Amino acid sequence: MNERREQNEQSPRAFFGRRKGHPLRAHQAELYGDLLPRLALDISKLAPADLRTLFPVPVTELRLEIGFGGGEHFIEQASGNPRTGFIGIEPFVNGMAKALAAIEARALSNVRLSADDAVQVLEWFPAGAFARVDLLYPDPWPKRRHWKRRFVQDETLIALARILRSGGEFRFATDIPDYTAWTLARVLRSNDFIWTAERADDWRLPWPQFSGTRYEAKAKREGRTPCYLIFRRK
Repeated sequence: MNERREQNEQSPRAFFGRRKGHPLRAHQAELYGDLLPRLALDISKLAPADLRTLFPVPVTELRLEIGFGGGEHFIEQASGNPRTGFIGIEPFVNGMAKALAAIEARALSNVRLSADDAVQVLEWFPAGAFARVDLLYPDPWPKRRHWKRRFVQDETLIALARILRSGGEFRFATDIPDYTAWTLARVLRSNDFIWTAERADDWRLPWPQFSGTRYEAKAKREGRTPCYLIFRRK
């Protein structure tokens, strides 16, 4: 979801566009066929009551990134926080393949992945499972007729609130002012979240230890200014 997708009219509720771009390189295809099945969530089965049991190493808390694109932020966060379990969702094949290559190169054992629709995955998770959920540079679906495809909706905020523990955080970044306003309007009318900002720099500057993404770098080169929002679960 980090890279803008071609709009797919076949599914009016899809929050993503095309699932695949250019053909994968040979090793990427091997990883997609071999490593991904070993790391992928199986949402056809009942989720464990404690998602920490999904990881082969001890983890103290869980974080989720929805639509991690090429995985730049996801991989850096997992590398820098080995005692945290990271689950990443990305339906775009090429983005998933890039993340798999980085996971292999860094021998990460604290990650789990899903290429399924994020809404279905959210429904699979047990309540209160996550300390944090990141949604970074999602597709803004700029045309009015496509706004229903924006990930931030009243119903998805309810779903995020369910899987976040009390005091957990939903973190959002975008370079599209209209999507910032859209998100603030929906979160501020929610009964489940509090916007944590106290001063302008709290949304103008990335939060500490933020790992940039390739899309963010492109946005800055093209003169678009990112906005960083943190919302706390009541």
